[in-house]
Amino acid sequence: MDRRRFLLASSAAASLSMLGLTRPGHAGAAPTPVAAGPRPRPTPQQLRWQRDELAMFVHLTVNTFTGKEWGDGTESPAIFNPRKLDARQWARTARQAGFRSMILTAKHHDGFCLWPTATTPHSVKSSPWKNGQGDVVREFTDACRAEGLGAGLYLSPWDRNAKVYGSGEAYNDYYIAQLTELLTHYGRIVEVWFDGANGEGPNGRKQAYDWPRIHATVRRLQPGAVMFSDAGPDVRWIGDEKGVAGATCWSSVDPASVPYPGYDRPWVGDLLGHGDPHGSAWRPGESDVSIRPGWFWHPEQNSEVKSPDGLMELYFSSVGRNSKLLLNVPPNRDGLFDPEDVASLQGFAAKRKQLFATNLLRGADVRASSSDAAHLPAKVLDADPDTYWSAASSTRDGWLEFELPREIEFDTLELGEAIARGQNIANYRVERWDSGAWLPLTWGTTIGHKKLTRFDPVRTTKLRVLLEFGYDTPRLARVAAYRGPDRSYGPGHNEK
Repeated sequence: MDRRRFLLASSAAASLSMLGLTRPGHAGAAPTPVAAGPRPRPTPQQLRWQRDELAMFVHLTVNTFTGKEWGDGTESPAIFNPRKLDARQWARTARQAGFRSMILTAKHHDGFCLWPTATTPHSVKSSPWKNGQGDVVREFTDACRAEGLGAGLYLSPWDRNAKVYGSGEAYNDYYIAQLTELLTHYGRIVEVWFDGANGEGPNGRKQAYDWPRIHATVRRLQPGAVMFSDAGPDVRWIGDEKGVAGATCWSSVDPASVPYPGYDRPWVGDLLGHGDPHGSAWRPGESDVSIRPGWFWHPEQNSEVKSPDGLMELYFSSVGRNSKLLLNVPPNRDGLFDPEDVASLQGFAAKRKQLFATNLLRGADVRASSSDAAHLPAKVLDADPDTYWSAASSTRDGWLEFELPREIEFDTLELGEAIARGQNIANYRVERWDSGAWLPLTWGTTIGHKKLTRFDPVRTTKLRVLLEFGYDTPRLARVAAYRGPDRSYGPGHNEK
């Protein structure tokens, strides 16, 4: 897809010094305390969105039949004919693999609409599919609800077919009319997905998008939906299309830093990937990536579908770094997910289930440096994200110690903050007890909703989590240790 060639994003990781942090035990200034004032917190919609962890993108349009990634707007609707289209197969596959929502490309840059819009004949109503009587968006949203999934929609702002594109207000009216159809005819929508794609239209001109009007339309018609784009306003792009969030990843940003989708500055990619501990707006990151090399289905890529192990790597680099994973799975020309993709998704689900089946810290005696009386240390062993341990309100650091009745062996560590109360922890360190002494196991910066770390298997009877600095009171909702199946561990798996 590579739809954000308009946004120059650096792939280099931001240094800790850029974020005002230093590695424990290394020389350097202490983190600068945040100015007095409330820290940002998620809305109920943002909180639910991030806790879902996994969403599935579905790319289908005329490109599926031409072999292109970007159509030019001149494609004939006559080529669109997914004769066996089965949106229930898509949704069933997603649900069985543990995904909670799906997002359909209702219109890509080529301008072909997957619903019978009144705004243009360049849509399914001019195609041979179901003799022009079909509606992919209807079948998609109905399938999502039948399988208990949230339904989301992507409507490209760039339209290479619309003659009014680049004409100013006339195209904004056209786009709002399409958006209104999508948000009023198909029931509840959980996510509306935008990007800043802004190339030339058929008249050779670019369009100035009216983002305030676009956002206001979504708020008015679907007040429960979250909006995605580089600039939010609810959730942000993570800065790449590789499914990789920054190892340091704050859910907060400064809205002025990325004022509109497609804002083009050399440092924007790093900012989106890492967030800003001093940011005033809660805009958690979404990591988008395709299960195939392309975003649309191409038969020559059937042998290049990401493996279950590859999908696990993506899970650790996105969800395991305080982001959400948006995984694209494109239907083929019949309108079905290919067997290769389905098998990989099933393997991915099985690996997650196997790895995270048992928290080996359950049954441990838990002590803490201090505690809010209402939020005791042992609560971090519960699976309920709304129960948590909180340090005393006057503190900005703390520790928890887990003493087990017997030795455990583990290779994966999970930490989670009580993000309903904000994201505050900026430095942590984990130690294990061995031969009468505490030995370093791993360390990191941010935690957020979930921080996952893998390492070579270790054995211990005691574990200690030290929270070395927080911008506000540290609150942990989850500490868990797991032992996965034997695997090949290489450099970089002890991720910080």
